[in-house]
Amino acid sequence: MAKRDLTAEQIEDLAEKAKMGDTASFAMLYDCFVDPIYRYVFFRVKKDDALDLTENIFLKVWENIRSYRSAEGRGTFSSWIYRIAHNTVVDHYRLQKEYAELDANVADEKRQNDPVQVTEQNLGRETLKKAVSKLKKAYQQIILLKYINELENHEIARIMKRSEGSIRILKFRALRALRDVLENMRINY
Repeated sequence: MAKRDLTAEQIEDLAEKAKMGDTASFAMLYDCFVDPIYRYVFFRVKKDDALDLTENIFLKVWENIRSYRSAEGRGTFSSWIYRIAHNTVVDHYRLQKEYAELDANVADEKRQNDPVQVTEQNLGRETLKKAVSKLKKAYQQIILLKYINELENHEIARIMKRSEGSIRILKFRALRALRDVLENMRINY
């Protein structure tokens, strides 16, 4: 079940039921979020670590679901789970003392008018991976969340703990920085 198959209200309803111990609701949330969370992690860590970290994320979600507060309280389930994913990746690098490297082996989904996809088609995945890896961590994260996982600005704002306005600015700066990196690499896009 893809995230797009459920409305935000349905996701929140499932989260509330999962908080009460309903394993079937949690299973539906897992099915809804496992692929996007895996893609998010996959782009941030080595390929061999992505599956293990994704499993750890969902274990943390299950262990902490009772502490989740719904939209009336603090945020959406989507932003909550991505925050857990982000923190898990950060903890992974703290333990490993390595730097994130973007991996090119991500599922290719067809998207019209996507600047990352258009650039990727023109440049090749490896070159784009190399270019994105040269960006600041915040720029990498916004490109991953917006263009790889196709999240809305309000979701990204909650995940990154910023305002929607700052997310729009950050997205613009990230794309401009990516363009500059590509120009410095003497790549025509």
